[in-house]
Amino acid sequence: MSSDPVEALKAHLPAQVLERITSLRLNEGRAILVLDASGLDAAARTGLEEQARAALEGTAGVSEVHVAMTAERGSAAPRKPRIIAVGSGKGGVGKSTVSTNLAVALQRAGHKVGVVDADIYGPSQSRLLGTEGQRPIAREKQLIPVQSCWGVPVLSMAHLAEPGQAIAWRGPMAGNALVQMLEGDWTDVDVLIVDLPPGTGDIQLTMLQRFKPDGAVIVSTPQDLALIDATRAIGLFDKGGVPVIGLVENMAGYACPHCGEVSDPFGHGGAENTAIEFDYAFLGRIPLDIVIRRESDAGTPSAAGEGPQAEAFVQIARRLADWLESQ
Repeated sequence: MSSDPVEALKAHLPAQVLERITSLRLNEGRAILVLDASGLDAAARTGLEEQARAALEGTAGVSEVHVAMTAERGSAAPRKPRIIAVGSGKGGVGKSTVSTNLAVALQRAGHKVGVVDADIYGPSQSRLLGTEGQRPIAREKQLIPVQSCWGVPVLSMAHLAEPGQAIAWRGPMAGNALVQMLEGDWTDVDVLIVDLPPGTGDIQLTMLQRFKPDGAVIVSTPQDLALIDATRAIGLFDKGGVPVIGLVENMAGYACPHCGEVSDPFGHGGAENTAIEFDYAFLGRIPLDIVIRRESDAGTPSAAGEGPQAEAFVQIARRLADWLESQ
């Protein structure tokens, strides 16, 4: 058997999977496999993923298997991706985590998705998508997004600045950085998730003026204070003529790991009530769960795996996909 652990894993894979591998990594027991799904329909994609999982699960040294699908660029003329802004009225509501997991869930469902981290002063997508330390290259002054191992390309200020460097820029410079990322090479992407900073400041205005989103998702906790601020974000998109797709209630319910009792430290149902009040869709709830926090810190999005944490994001992604298909 090969002494190279990756080559050893490949020996377990069937030929149909081997011929479509673009990347295979083994990281602390997690086998991360990226497959080229060009020309495959949904059923064939699902079958290919199931074959890969069945071959690797239980293999020595493998505790988890993550499979991502990508599609090679075709010869058709480049199309601009549809832009979905993910915003909030205040910080600390988990907007970036929701953005990452929606992108991964959509990608797993067969969409070609990219992520722009528009939070110039507090970028986090490089950590959430496991691309810390990577740098984008430029081709004819256009940035080429960093490819994550989850099949979702991403651009973040964290890819352009030195690690830990404080970004002390005035509004116009931050706006220019946003423009540079949004004008990157997103040719392979159909849906571009833009993780906005909290509030309604310069970055949001630049976005609305230069790259009007096709729709917006608002993230809030059930807490009254967060909901008050969320209504300001809704107002900004309304004034900018951007359809609000719906609201997501994050950190909604905490299940005690010892007794299983569910409590609501931030309240319950506030985002749903706000959606009803403004006549918008309620997209779903994400629980306050330490597993999501741990996986986010490890650069392993919950939506890339299985279980209740992943399913919460999958259900919201399905509703977002339904909205995209209806437009």
